Amino acid sequence: MSSAACSLRPAPRWAAPSQRRLVEQHLASLPHGLPRLHHLQELHAQLLKHGLHLDPVAASKLLSSYALHRRLPASRGVFASFPNPHATTFLPNTLLRAYALNALPREAVAVFSAMPHRDSFTYSFLIKALSSAGVAPLRAVHSHVVKLGSIEDTYVGNALIDAYSKNGGFSDASKVFEEMPRRDVVSWNSAMAAMVRQGEVEGARRMFDEMLEKDTVSWNTLLDGYTKAGDVEEAFKLFQCMPERNVVSWSTVVSGYCKKGDMEMARVIFDKMPTKNLVTWTIMVSACAQNGLVEEAGKLFTQMKEASVELDVAAVVSILAACAESGSLALGKRIHRYVRTRQLGRSTHVCNALIDMFCKCGCINRADYVFDTEIVEKDSVSWNTIIGGFAMHGHGDKALDFFAQMKLQGFCPDAVTMINVLSACTHMGFVEEGRRYFANMERDYGVVPQIEHYGCMIDLLGRGGLIKEAVDLIKSMPWDPNEVIWGSLLSACRLHKNVEYAEIAVNELSKLQPSNAGNYAVLSSIYAEAGKWSDMAKARMQMKGTGSQKSSGSSWIELDEAFHEFTVGDRKHPDSDQISEMVDRLSSHAKDVDCVPTGR
Repeated sequence: MSSAACSLRPAPRWAAPSQRRLVEQHLASLPHGLPRLHHLQELHAQLLKHGLHLDPVAASKLLSSYALHRRLPASRGVFASFPNPHATTFLPNTLLRAYALNALPREAVAVFSAMPHRDSFTYSFLIKALSSAGVAPLRAVHSHVVKLGSIEDTYVGNALIDAYSKNGGFSDASKVFEEMPRRDVVSWNSAMAAMVRQGEVEGARRMFDEMLEKDTVSWNTLLDGYTKAGDVEEAFKLFQCMPERNVVSWSTVVSGYCKKGDMEMARVIFDKMPTKNLVTWTIMVSACAQNGLVEEAGKLFTQMKEASVELDVAAVVSILAACAESGSLALGKRIHRYVRTRQLGRSTHVCNALIDMFCKCGCINRADYVFDTEIVEKDSVSWNTIIGGFAMHGHGDKALDFFAQMKLQGFCPDAVTMINVLSACTHMGFVEEGRRYFANMERDYGVVPQIEHYGCMIDLLGRGGLIKEAVDLIKSMPWDPNEVIWGSLLSACRLHKNVEYAEIAVNELSKLQPSNAGNYAVLSSIYAEAGKWSDMAKARMQMKGTGSQKSSGSSWIELDEAFHEFTVGDRKHPDSDQISEMVDRLSSHAKDVDCVPTGR
C-alpha cells in the first residue's frame, strides 16, 4: 500500500496498545526498503509466534512485501488467514496492488469483484493491474468509474492516462487528461509520458513548456523522449538546464550516448555521476561489451563488484545478451562464474541467456553443459535456444535429437522451434525431413508457416539443388518475397551454377536493394564460371552503376579480451606478416593433403 493511501485511509488498530508496540518494534527491525526474503520470513514467523499476524498494518506489510518478491501464494495466504479481510478496503486494496505489481489482471478483477466496499484507491490499483490487458477492459472500468463519479478523483484519472497509453490508447489517454476537472503534476507527467510512448516528442515538449509546476519526473520524462528519438544532443542540452538531477537523469543521458555509439561521451558522463546504481552500471558494462570494448567492459565489471553493487537477474540477462551479440566470450565467462557464486543460476531466464551467449560465441559444448546440468527448470525458450544453437553450428542431427526430447517432455513446438528445426534440416541436407516438417507443422503443432519458415525451406531446397522447386515455393507464398528470400535463391544459384534463376533473383533484388553492388558481384561470378564473359562484363558495368562498392569481407577474433578485425587486403595489423606466413603454411598443408575448397 502506498504511503499516501495509508495516511489518507488509516487501517483500524485492532490490537491492544502493548501488542501494537510489539508490532511496530518487529516492523522497525526490518532493513530499510524492500527487505530480503529471509528477513521477511523471519518477521512473519515472529508475528505468528506472538499472535500479531492479525494486525492489519503488519498483514499489509507482509502481503505487499511478498508480492514484491513475486511470492504471490504467500501474499494470498496472508490475506486468506485474516479474519474478515473485507471489513475495510485496506487489505483488499493491498492485495489488489500486489496483483497490479505482478501484472495479473484476472486475479485483480477477481479480488475487485469480491469487494463489498471500494474507494478511489481500489479503482486506481485495478486500472494499474489492467495496464497490460488491452484497451477494451480499461474502457469498461472507465465507464464504471464515470457512472460512480470516481472519474473526478485525480488518482483514478492519472491511472487511466498511464494505463491507456501503455496499451496504445493514446486518444483515450488524451481525452481523460483534457476532461479532468483537477490536474496535478502527476497528471501532466502521465500525459507527457503518453506523448513520449507515441513518439510525439515535440508534443511532449510543448506540454512540458505549458506546465506551471515541474518536478524531476517531468524533466526526466522529456529527457527520455529525446533519447528514445535518438536526439542525444537535445537531451544533453535539457540535462544541463535541469535544476535538479537524480540517478535516473544521469542514467538516461548515459544510455542515450551508449545507444548512439558514442562511448567516449557516455564514459565521461558516467564518471561524473555523483551516485551510480545497478541500472547505470548495467548500461555501461552492456554497452562496452556490445561495442567490442571487452577489456573496458571487464574493468567496469570489476569496479562494479568493488563498489559492492550486486547484479540481479535483469542485469545479468542484459549483460549476457550484449556478450552474445558482440561475441564477448571472456566477459560472458566471467558473468557465468559470478552467476554460480551468487546462486543466480536457479533463474531460468539467466540460464537461457547463458545458453544463448555460449551458442553465439561458438562454445556449443558449454551451452550444452548449462542446458544439461545447470538449468533447474527448462521452458520453451530453453529448448528453442539449444536447438537453434546446435543448428547454427552445423550439428543438425543433435538439434533434431533435442527436438525429439522437447516433444517427449511435453513442450509444444512454436514458430521459433520450427525455424530452428528447418535450419537443422538445411545444414544436414535433410530435404525429405524438411519437407515433412514444413508440410505438417500447422496440423501437428498449430504453427502457421510464416515468411521465415518459407525462407528456411527455400534455403534447404536451394542448397539441395532443387532450385526449380524453390522458385515454385516462392511463387506460392502468400507474401511478396523479400530480399532475404531472393538472396537465399541467389546463393543457391551460385552454388549450383544456375544462370537462369540467378538472373531472376538479381532482377528482383535490384528492385528491393537498388544500391547493393554485391548482388551484381555474385551474378558476375556466376557468369564467369559459366564462361559467359560478355554477360559478366555487363554485370560488372551494372555493379558500377549502383553508385556503391561491394564492401570488403572482414572477420574478427577475440584474444586475451581484445578484438582483432581483419579486412580483405588490409595489412594494418601489427602481426600481419606472421599471420600471412601462417596462412601460407596452412594453404600449403591443405594442398599436400589434397584438401580443396568446395565453394559452399
